[in-house]
Amino acid sequence: MQDISYAQIIAFNATLIAAILSPGPAMLLSVRNSIAEGRAVGMATGLGLATMAAIWTGCALMGLAALFEIVPWLYGAMKLIGAAYLIYLAIGMWRSAADPLHLDTEHNSSTSLWRGFRSGLLINLSNPKSVLFAGAVIVVIFPAGLSAGGAALIVANHLAIEIVAYSSFALALSTPLARRAFLKGKTWFDRVAGTIMGALGLRLLLDRSA
Repeated sequence: MQDISYAQIIAFNATLIAAILSPGPAMLLSVRNSIAEGRAVGMATGLGLATMAAIWTGCALMGLAALFEIVPWLYGAMKLIGAAYLIYLAIGMWRSAADPLHLDTEHNSSTSLWRGFRSGLLINLSNPKSVLFAGAVIVVIFPAGLSAGGAALIVANHLAIEIVAYSSFALALSTPLARRAFLKGKTWFDRVAGTIMGALGLRLLLDRSA
């Protein structure tokens, strides 16, 4: 069994941070929920995103990426479901774009927090390419023959990095100034966000690469 070095962890974390900062459904949802519903819901959304991302990394370590290559229809089925979910979200954003939003950012209910967590979980669940990305990064950075402890460390590290990143977004974007700006441009923001989400769903649906 090979030990994991600090250099490998640093390389892995740098790759994760670059991926988190790249525009995509996860970033879009984190920004939208943090501004629209406040710090607590934004952090709950980030926890959902982080949890599913870490689960995908765990799946990659257990060989799910290799399974997708062996059974391509399984990957195709997951990709189809994920694309349909993103398109469903996009339609919902467009339909509710003009609806007024009543913020209660100081007293978030458990229902609101659960909804934020669930939305983050489902967004990252909707993209099976995450496991392929995790598998590729792991193969490139870490040695073969990882111990159970080493694999657990990688997953825990991934979870921590994602939680810190999305919590930082929530803290930065849940200010009164950001919320007021969102309320003024909610219709425009939600329609642009819905368009981007729908385009990402269509891209995932039409992408024929593994």
